[in-house]
Amino acid sequence: MITSMFDIICVTSRKLCNTDFLTRIEEIASSHPAGIILREKDLSESDYALLAEQVLEICQRYDTPCILHNFYQIAIRLGCRRIHLPLPVLGALTDGEKAAFDIIGASCHSMEDALSAVQLGASCVTAGHIFDTDCKKGLPGRGIPFLKDLCASVPVPVYAIGGISPANIASVKEAGAAGACMMSSFMTNAFSI
Repeated sequence: MITSMFDIICVTSRKLCNTDFLTRIEEIASSHPAGIILREKDLSESDYALLAEQVLEICQRYDTPCILHNFYQIAIRLGCRRIHLPLPVLGALTDGEKAAFDIIGASCHSMEDALSAVQLGASCVTAGHIFDTDCKKGLPGRGIPFLKDLCASVPVPVYAIGGISPANIASVKEAGAAGACMMSSFMTNAFSI
């Protein structure tokens, strides 16, 4: 069973959502996950900015942390102090830009990625993908041993992502992860907190 010491984070994908996206965000925010990462990688910067304003407003209403993704300039402009970045984007940030954030997460797919992210100033890392997932068809998951090694080797919280479900989430916690990031389960309403 999951305790409050293990965070559940929603990662968004409008394309997987089987209902109105903002309605679903409101339902998720009202259940108070540890955070909602507004991912939406397919959007242009201007479209992302418009959606981010709406999602931030919903999250603020429910006091649920909103974490913007990739577009750090938008996060700075909107006053969002939490960002999740691909590793190359994190590497391009100036110290001044990093100072605009309380939390900087980075996506990592290897031990080298995770150590590099920490050196670049990440306050947490997301390790994936752990299990086989439809989001990464044909690519096998890196597995629990990979996650366990990563958790033991980096000095920041590690969040697992990829194929995580109620059936396997206990093994993620046992591996030492600070939490799990879930996309499909939240977007399709198959999981709630």
